[in-house]
Amino acid sequence: MDLKLDYVAGVSPSKWLRVWGERRPDVPLVARRVDEPEQLAAIAAGEADLAFVRLPVDTDGLFAIPLWEEVAVAVLAREHPFADAESLTLADLDGEPTAPVQQDPAMTVELVAAGTGFAVLPHGVARLHHRKDVAAVPLEDAPPTRIALVWRKERDDETIQEFVGVVRGRKAASSRGAEAETPDTGTSGSSGSGKPAKGARSAQPAKAKPKRTAADAARIRAAARTRGRGKQQKGRR
Repeated sequence: MDLKLDYVAGVSPSKWLRVWGERRPDVPLVARRVDEPEQLAAIAAGEADLAFVRLPVDTDGLFAIPLWEEVAVAVLAREHPFADAESLTLADLDGEPTAPVQQDPAMTVELVAAGTGFAVLPHGVARLHHRKDVAAVPLEDAPPTRIALVWRKERDDETIQEFVGVVRGRKAASSRGAEAETPDTGTSGSSGSGKPAKGARSAQPAKAKPKRTAADAARIRAAARTRGRGKQQKGRR
């Protein structure tokens, strides 16, 4: 019997697939990447056992364990004056044109590369669709997105709980047996035990950074314009 796992674009489940293969070679894990609009389709149809999804989703009839947060990034054309910035705020991008958002993020990135404007994407999605002619710059004040592991309530069993244990970083001895008697279900609004998966980014808020002033934003824009003129002059040589 196979264990079928869907994972939304931007998630990299390879480490969990490797651990599962070592721990449960008797239960092959079949993983499939899906686009965000279809991230719950196979779960709802009973064609997938578990799924890594990007919240928010309708969790009616599902167990959901929120795991880690994804930083939002501004995807910019490589020649954009802000492309070399270490980070930006949403205020820095005021007045900048935005690229038309497409259902396929790869097409959105392609439009960014064509110079139609910038796009805001989760870091994992931007990394998946990275191109040499675009840059991804972290946004300090854009709301993050969050990844969760979900499965149908009627599908919950010891095998599902063992995979949950793998994702949470439990050792083999603690993923089965006594712990399997108390399902790790989490909630749609909390992370169950309150701990992120091993190796995952903690969902706890980062230390607050000093608020950027209008003068700071003006200096960033001035420096960006200077870099942009330098790139243009270099391109004419």
